[in-house]
Amino acid sequence: GEVGVCYGRMATNLPDPATVVQLLKKNSITMVRIYDTDPTVLRSLANTGIKVTVELTNEELPSAATDQNFADQWVQNNVKAYYPATLINGVTIGNEVFKEASQLNSQLVPAMTKVQAALARLGLADAVKVTTPIAFDALKMSFPPSEGAFRDDIALSVMSPMVNFLQETGSYLMMNIYPYLAYLSTPGMSIDYLLFRPNVGVVDKNSKQTYFSLLDAQLDAVYYAMEKLPSSSLRAGGMRKLTAGGGILEVKLGESHHPTRGHHGVGTRANAQAFTDGLMSKVRGGNSGTTSNKYNRLATSAVGTPHRPNADLDVYIFELFNEDNKPEDEQDFGLFYPNQQPVYQVDFVHGAGPVQPSYCTAKATAGDAALQAALDYACGHGADCSAIQPGKPCYKPNTKLAHASYAFNDYYQKNGRASGACDFGGAGTIVNQAPSGESFGRCDLSPSWCVANAAVGAARLQNALDYACGHGADCTDIQPGARCFDPDTKVAHASFAFNDYYQRHNQAAGTCDFAGAGTIVRQAPKIGNCVLPSRA
Repeated sequence: GEVGVCYGRMATNLPDPATVVQLLKKNSITMVRIYDTDPTVLRSLANTGIKVTVELTNEELPSAATDQNFADQWVQNNVKAYYPATLINGVTIGNEVFKEASQLNSQLVPAMTKVQAALARLGLADAVKVTTPIAFDALKMSFPPSEGAFRDDIALSVMSPMVNFLQETGSYLMMNIYPYLAYLSTPGMSIDYLLFRPNVGVVDKNSKQTYFSLLDAQLDAVYYAMEKLPSSSLRAGGMRKLTAGGGILEVKLGESHHPTRGHHGVGTRANAQAFTDGLMSKVRGGNSGTTSNKYNRLATSAVGTPHRPNADLDVYIFELFNEDNKPEDEQDFGLFYPNQQPVYQVDFVHGAGPVQPSYCTAKATAGDAALQAALDYACGHGADCSAIQPGKPCYKPNTKLAHASYAFNDYYQKNGRASGACDFGGAGTIVNQAPSGESFGRCDLSPSWCVANAAVGAARLQNALDYACGHGADCTDIQPGARCFDPDTKVAHASFAFNDYYQRHNQAAGTCDFAGAGTIVRQAPKIGNCVLPSRA
């Protein structure tokens, strides 16, 4: 799969399109979705190799549905005029029509058909695919996934002919899915299930499949819903068969992300970072598709879904920037602030793999008064400052500089290493080497290791071990005959896998939890013949 971004422009303070394109290239972002056909944007994307999906808006949809000449001219002016210098590879017809403009429901498929015909006339039908973004509430039933079904008002009248059209043209169904909304509306749901972290899973009572991520369950609900639609190619009453391999209709996520603020406390930078890392790991498949062993039982859901284990997934992250002209509850989904600083670190090259470590330390030049004020802020807003209390391991040296550095760094790591989380009124600075030396006494900010908690029992250790090995940890050294296989115990193998996962994720907060099966230690653990490495 491939990860792109939605480039919306509902803001007063965004960089110009040419500058935005440089930001895309700097971050190795290879595909974007825009919500119109703005000429300046499309010209700026020319000769970059970045794939672009453009939109025929809801306002233009009625004309495209009823007038082939309008569709022809629209494609000529907004696709052909820029292609192939601008690598347009998709046209979305409207956006969330069922939700935002339901009066146009009956015109949606006719508009898609006419735009497709216009592309075919210009020889672009193979290169440019036509689809429409659908909100997840187009489903009347989504849990358990096997009971997924589209709403009665659109299932036969719109979705069935649409799916026929998408299959016949080799296109894909585009869904906008925000798992955190389902989390907010489902009391008792594990946040680990939302954020791609180790969890006990949720069982579909009909299929008996176990789901370890909410997004997988939502995607499978869409697949099951499509399968329930009658197919024009089958006899009356026949059910659509979308089998893995030939004939499968691909689903792409036109929008998906997690907020960094608000939403009943679920919106935090740390949660958004965890969701994004998990999503990117899923899309890229991590290392799970390269091996087959007893630690890889979750590999299929890492690559596809339980119901569609071979299905690739492309995703557009919503969105590139925080946009201040959006409704208030949509303003904090951006990967970047308008000044182009990252809200938190995202690696589009390696996904959730190893990234450059960074730390936040206090500036000695800030002075004791400023350091104390910033230290109080950090400890009062989420930093765990228990270790720098009198008598605790990191209390000495008892200086403002040492205590502030400890608190600043804890706050910075908990907030996804966002650049703004190490400002502290100018008292903090980001460094890429783990701070050490006499000014920090015995309490260097690194290294640390993640090891298994034997008290949780073998079953939970195995589940978490499977998760780590299936989501990016390199577990080859604990295979039979390999250097770290002995001792052949759940605790030893889980410690190896947990630590590899934790180090690959830059020792980020939350990546040594494993639903309570992991714990962070400050002394280098030795497991048999293997000393577990630390990034430091």
